[in-house]
Formats: sequence, structure tokens, C-alpha cells
Amino acid sequence: MATRKSPDLAGVPPDIQRRLESAGLRRTLATRAVLGLFLVNPQGTLSHAQALSSLQARGLDINRVTLYRLLDRLAACGVLQRHTDDDARTWRYGLAASELEAQAPRFECDACHRQFRLTEASDSTRQVARDLFSTLARLGHKGQRVDLSIHGTCAGCVPPEKAA
Repeated sequence: MATRKSPDLAGVPPDIQRRLESAGLRRTLATRAVLGLFLVNPQGTLSHAQALSSLQARGLDINRVTLYRLLDRLAACGVLQRHTDDDARTWRYGLAASELEAQAPRFECDACHRQFRLTEASDSTRQVARDLFSTLARLGHKGQRVDLSIHGTCAGCVPPEKAA
């Protein structure tokens, strides 16, 4: 018997579907709309206010507290990743890395807030992540991801005179 994808999960990568299902998150209109914001721009990050504005611009009337809770639930189940934006003194959300990417450092542009996974990182860099997970396991902990981030300005945001 062939399995059919639920129509509300069409276009959602299988690893994200698994995370949603294992967390027991319902596929509400709000969940699908919020997920859609991040799937159309996988490298992008959004603050709560930006997500709310984008959803309202698309005609979705969502309560701001409901959105806060939904973003946090999506982060808790590993679909989104939450990190601080120190300059704006707020949280930013972006798609969480796949299991393979979770061991790679990331670069975040402080100007446009796009994130780039540095999957070309050297074997020794990846070994550091594996060593950290092993250390945690020996202590009885279960690590989920290593969040090594490098901040700066991406090539698209660097003014031409400073690029050289």
C-alpha cells in the first residue's frame, strides 16, 4: 500500500515532517503559514515582529502571543533554531540545520541576518563537534546540536570599496 503525504505537508522536507510528528504538533493554518515563511528563505532569519508582519501581509490574522508560542514550539522540536540578536535585543528564528549540518559552524551576516552553514568546514572542525557530543554522552547528556557561529558581513552586504 502506497503512503500518501498529508496535503498540508506538501513541499515540507521529510526531516522537518518527522520533527513535527514526533513533537505532536498539529498542522494548523498558523503552523503551516509560519513554516512557509522559513521554507521560502532557508538561509533567512526573522524576529517575532518580522514574522508577524509577514503573516499579516499575507492576510493571516494571528495573535502575537500565539505566534510567540508557535515559534518557541517549533524551536523546541528542532524545526527552527532560535538565537539572540544582541543589537536589536530580541530573538531571531531560522530553519534548524539538518543532522549533518548541525555539526558545521555557521556564518551569520549582522547586516541582513542571513545564515550560511559552512558545510565545507575541515574534518578537524567537524571532529571538534563529534568530540563534544562524545564528552556529553559520557557524562550522561544528549547533545542535539553544536552552535558555533561566526558573525560578520556577507559578500552581498559588504560595500564595494571595503570588499578588497
